[in-house]
Amino acid sequence: MTSLHHSERRASSGRRGRGAAAFAMASVVLALTAPSAGAAGPRTSSVGCDSARGAVVDSLGVLTQRHGLAGAAVEVVDGRCGTWGAARGVADLGTGRPMNATDRLRIGSVTKTFTATVVVQLAAEGRIGLDAPVERYLPGLIRGNGHDGRRITVRQLLQHTSGIADHMKAFTDRPVSEWRYRHFEARELIATALELPRPDKKWHYSTTNTLIAGLIVEKVTGRGVEAEVTRRIIKPLGLRDTYWPGDDIRIRGPHSRSYFTGADAPDGTHPARVDGTEWNVTLGGAGGALVSTPSDVNRFFGALFGGKLLPARWLAEMKRTVPADPERLWPGARYGLALVGSPLECGGWWWGHGGTTPGGHRALGAVGPGGRSISLALNEVPGTTQAEEDLRAVVSTAFCADRIERTARIDRPDHVKETP
Repeated sequence: MTSLHHSERRASSGRRGRGAAAFAMASVVLALTAPSAGAAGPRTSSVGCDSARGAVVDSLGVLTQRHGLAGAAVEVVDGRCGTWGAARGVADLGTGRPMNATDRLRIGSVTKTFTATVVVQLAAEGRIGLDAPVERYLPGLIRGNGHDGRRITVRQLLQHTSGIADHMKAFTDRPVSEWRYRHFEARELIATALELPRPDKKWHYSTTNTLIAGLIVEKVTGRGVEAEVTRRIIKPLGLRDTYWPGDDIRIRGPHSRSYFTGADAPDGTHPARVDGTEWNVTLGGAGGALVSTPSDVNRFFGALFGGKLLPARWLAEMKRTVPADPERLWPGARYGLALVGSPLECGGWWWGHGGTTPGGHRALGAVGPGGRSISLALNEVPGTTQAEEDLRAVVSTAFCADRIERTARIDRPDHVKETP
């Protein structure tokens, strides 16, 4: 089953997963969206930039036309081509309102990078040791079933090498109605995860790890992780569309609806789409609860990689990676401290994170060579391996289309020499 988060590779090759498995989106409408308020418009209308925009629009169309997803949108921020957005499909199946790159959505496990950034900020301040045991901050919390907080470090939590299972596995086969609107406490979910079978791989993606990291932030600062993320990141960066929803099942302000596939009908007919917009996402907490927009996600990753949130030494710590499970992400992907590193076909790497929510929203934010950033929003989760591959192709196209076309490309070190 997929969990509350990320841009992972879905193993299914047929219909979309049901219920918790959709944690892991109809008419086709083309909409080139206007730049967000305060953003600079395109700085150039060169053939390369126009061609790149067209290629991105076409790649979004593959998701909505070939794979039948409700809507897909992207915002691109680039020093050469400016800030622009593109979208295909619809934000609301009921009204037919076109999808756009300015609506709010649940960003799922992109939340993990916000939380991890605060943990690393506290490490830079000397208040948390990345290689210190969890036991130092949360004595007695991680015990039982072979787990020992004295042998698990903060770094291993953020890197998903702690050996702790994902609490979402406990919800896989339970009816969605049992947990969709429930409030969950982090300690309750952690206790659930510790009772699950231990993962059989060294790298195992687990939202539970980030819940534990959030409790460490609370222990060290005396304030909840939500308050610290807001104080240290959301407010200073002016992320006006980013917020913690708490127990509010609605999304405030303009937003896309989200959709997931329901259970099989009694007569064996194909399951229908279900509107999953209203959801209590305390199940994801510090690892998956944030609401945001593509613009705010771009601003966050731009600030992180632009040195506004962490000194270079500590950003480098976030980029120290281990190989990720290719069945969970994809071949070649590596994982740092809540950062995915992925090689590009045109050279270099993109860095960022993706997220999936049970109701059907999928988000991804990433920064590539030369500082270009992209933020992707879907309102239905791809349901096949090919659809996931075509989703990754959108990212590759956004970073590479104009670079491949330019015959006189500058061979900068970050194009070909960086190895996470």
